[in-house]
Amino acid sequence: MRTVVERELELKLVLSPARRIPVPARLGYLSDDPYAVHVTFHTDAEHPVHWTFARELMVEGVFRPCGQGDVRVWPAKTEGRGVVLMALSSPDGDALLEAPAAAVSAWLERTLRVVPPGTEGERLGLDDELAQLLAQ
Repeated sequence: MRTVVERELELKLVLSPARRIPVPARLGYLSDDPYAVHVTFHTDAEHPVHWTFARELMVEGVFRPCGQGDVRVWPAKTEGRGVVLMALSSPDGDALLEAPAAAVSAWLERTLRVVPPGTEGERLGLDDELAQLLAQ
């Protein structure tokens, strides 16, 4: 059975230490894609911007800096409140986004209840697929 865990929230695109602009976004998790989280940014562009990266990266990034290359995540404080910062890099450009830590943590907890850490592989059905291949 497929379970979807989503959360709509407003992120902030950090343009400078003093300037942030709101970016509506959706955090998504699919139990049949158990290692990944999906973030959809609803920008003013014609099509939303989609990013997919490891759930483990997001979970760890709530507590300590992690990641390298295209996606880095770390906790911080902004104006006295906890936030999670996400630095995203692509050939099209770079973005630093700020998300409310409480909302991200609550959403991640829901994903971890649906598919606990260490059980992701069971959701992929690889054993069944392998058995079918070997039976042929």
